[in-house]
Amino acid sequence: MQVKKAAVSLLLATMIGAGAYSGVSAFGLGDLLGGAVKIGGINLLLNKYGNSVNSAINSLMMKKGAGTDYATKVVPILSVGGSGYIGAAQVVGPAEQVDKVEAVGQLEFSVNDQLFRIKGLIPMDSKNPTSFSRVQGVGVSAVIDLRL
Repeated sequence: MQVKKAAVSLLLATMIGAGAYSGVSAFGLGDLLGGAVKIGGINLLLNKYGNSVNSAINSLMMKKGAGTDYATKVVPILSVGGSGYIGAAQVVGPAEQVDKVEAVGQLEFSVNDQLFRIKGLIPMDSKNPTSFSRVQGVGVSAVIDLRL
C-alpha cells in the first residue's frame, strides 16, 4: 500500500510542480519548458508507475463502493488532432479489450460561445492522435487532469 501512496503522491507532485513552473512567465520559454516537462513527466511516470497508480485508483474506488470486476489500466490522455500528453485516464472493460488501449483521445467542443463544453474521451489503440482506432467495449473510469 505504501508503494501505491508514493506513486500517487509522486504523480500529483510532478503535475503540481510542472504547473507551477510553467506559470513563471506569461508566455515564452517558461511555457515551452513547462509543457515539455509535463509531457515528458506524464509519459515517464506512467511508464514507471502506471500499474501502481492504477492499483491506487482501484483501491480508492473500492473504498467508495465504486469498484469493478473488469480489467483496468492507466494510460495517457492525448489531444486528438494535436500532440502531447496532457494527463492520464484509467480505462475499464474486458481484459482483452483493455490490453489494446494505448491512450485515451480527448476531443473538446464549445457550444454557444463557451456557454458549455463537451469533452469526448475515446479509448484508442495507438498513442498517435492522428492515426488510431477506437477500442470498443472500453470506458473511462477515472481522469487525472493536467493543464498544459
